[in-house]
Amino acid sequence: MTSPAKPRADLILIGATEIVTCVPASGDPIGRIRDGAIAIAGDHILAVGRTTEVMAQVDTGSAERVDASSKILAPGFVDCHTHLVFGGSRVQEYAARLTRDLADVQALGIPTGIIATVGMTRAESAAQLSMSAAQRLQRMFRSGTTTVESKSGYGLTIADELKLLEVNRALQAIQPVDIVSTFLGAHAFPREHSHGRYVDMVVHEMIPQVAERALAEFCDVFCDDGYFSANESRRILEAGRAAGLKPKIHADQYAAIEGSAVAAQAGVVSADHLNYTTRADMQRLAEAGVVGVVTPALDFAVRHPRPFDARAMLAEGLTLALATDLCPACWVESMQLVMTLACRLYRLSPEEALYAATVGGAKALGLDDRGRLAPGQLADIQVWDLPSFEDVVYRIGNNAVVAVVKRGKLHPFNV
Repeated sequence: MTSPAKPRADLILIGATEIVTCVPASGDPIGRIRDGAIAIAGDHILAVGRTTEVMAQVDTGSAERVDASSKILAPGFVDCHTHLVFGGSRVQEYAARLTRDLADVQALGIPTGIIATVGMTRAESAAQLSMSAAQRLQRMFRSGTTTVESKSGYGLTIADELKLLEVNRALQAIQPVDIVSTFLGAHAFPREHSHGRYVDMVVHEMIPQVAERALAEFCDVFCDDGYFSANESRRILEAGRAAGLKPKIHADQYAAIEGSAVAAQAGVVSADHLNYTTRADMQRLAEAGVVGVVTPALDFAVRHPRPFDARAMLAEGLTLALATDLCPACWVESMQLVMTLACRLYRLSPEEALYAATVGGAKALGLDDRGRLAPGQLADIQVWDLPSFEDVVYRIGNNAVVAVVKRGKLHPFNV
């Protein structure tokens, strides 16, 4: 009887010191494999295991072989909360606020906050915004990020919000990182409209056009003191859902104004920031299946008065995701640095941090085809030049990535 033909691999990474699969096993939350190999066919993973096992399972005769000895393989990072596309820089504000309070900075005539970035973003063309965002994406990819969520929110007019979302679409076509687009017209209130008028614009004018042009997958809202109220947030998220946009929410970042309650009731995919979230609300979010997205670098960059409580969230059963929150107030492109901050400042273990930066990030975007290294998953893989997995958080500020496999295509970097 003839043996069935082995599946044919196009690319195989062999002899890795360790593979961290992020597929939990008994006593091992990140599913480590020593002396491992990954076989890839097309843009998906074919087999993962010890090198001898994988070589026996698949046909590697015509496959491109990559020697991964002395290297560690990990899933590509899924950065599930960014404001990737924006104009200009707020470096003057950031530098001044290192030693001055906000009122003193504003007295110096330095533009501050979201509205400052809105002005700079409106002034730039789509081509200019695309160029700067592409440069940021290139650096993120070079640091191991293979999927990025990108929000609008620095336009606050119909034309400018659509412009930002069109940039997201254009970026997808010119570089390898997968872009997940989120409409965040409810990021702040523009000076030229009353609050009520602007909410009406978001609901009746912006959301329908975003949906008609299929420019976003999610609708987000900044529910916080001084931004959008709980009732306004509910209205916006309901309008987004009715138009086919899945709900997300910025909640409890600077005050508790029922943002978590809105999140649980609205069935959002993720609730992000959660600095003022109570233990009871953490439990409600967990029971509702909401992913909690936390942003250690943002808390660090703004010197947040109330850092989020990651250990309490985990204790209440909340699934956590880590994200950079890349934006003009927090210009961070490295998920490796975010992991380091999460471990040292928020007491996550290296295993918990990696899981949150990969599987957690994918869950926060409703994606089940990435974040793990397993057969059938997208072949999104980081290659780290490190002696041990823990070195990724130990070597502060280091970029461990020497190559990335994105959708089965190898991208080596000069180091």
